[in-house]
Amino acid sequence: MSTIEKSIIGNYIVQVADENHLNYAEQICSEMELSAKARGTGIAKRSPEYLRLKMMEDKAVIATTLDGEWVGFCYVETWEHGKFVANSGLIVHPNHRKSGIATSIKAKAFNLSRTKYPDAKIIGLTTSLAVMKINSELGYLPVPFSELPKDDEFWKGCSSCVNFDILNRTNRAHCLCTGMKYDADEVRTVITEGKKPEFWDFIKESSLYEKWMSLKQRILLRREEKSKKKAQPSRVKPTELIEQ
Repeated sequence: MSTIEKSIIGNYIVQVADENHLNYAEQICSEMELSAKARGTGIAKRSPEYLRLKMMEDKAVIATTLDGEWVGFCYVETWEHGKFVANSGLIVHPNHRKSGIATSIKAKAFNLSRTKYPDAKIIGLTTSLAVMKINSELGYLPVPFSELPKDDEFWKGCSSCVNFDILNRTNRAHCLCTGMKYDADEVRTVITEGKKPEFWDFIKESSLYEKWMSLKQRILLRREEKSKKKAQPSRVKPTELIEQ
């Protein structure tokens, strides 16, 4: 049983999920799929059984209303024997978006990760500027993909994304997502030296970063389109068939 207390925020309850929340798994999976289709990107597909396992292991955070209506969800995943931890599958029901509840869910998942895996690097991949803002407030910094897990299973989670070809073609060096990382060791070192951690000021840099993201998207998608055209067999005109 988790030692992290549940939080009551307005009309919402945010807590580490347990056996009392197993019946929400189907609804959460369905909303994950709908959200991924709407954004044109992919969340690693998980079955209701997998989400239930996370709940039973105290590795998931769920938000509900005081009346028991499901609001949002996120789960904790580990890679390379606990060296890396990801707060994955963040999803908020459409009726409760822009309420600030996503920030509370992420904060609870972040604290859960720090409690269970105090020495792990906490990582994430996202195309969402809103998620980047939340992550930056928690102390994450944008990093190149080379600083993320090398484990094939980690990257396999991207296979359901429409941009997976870009990731493969660049040998996992680039994609439309941004990699982010919180390094507990680096933060502890800075604090030990009596310095204040210098976290990425996303609010200050967001407009510049949004322009960079847009440029990166145009470049990578244009290259992907050219790559697909080259891979297509050339069509022979009917006149050429006659001449041959």
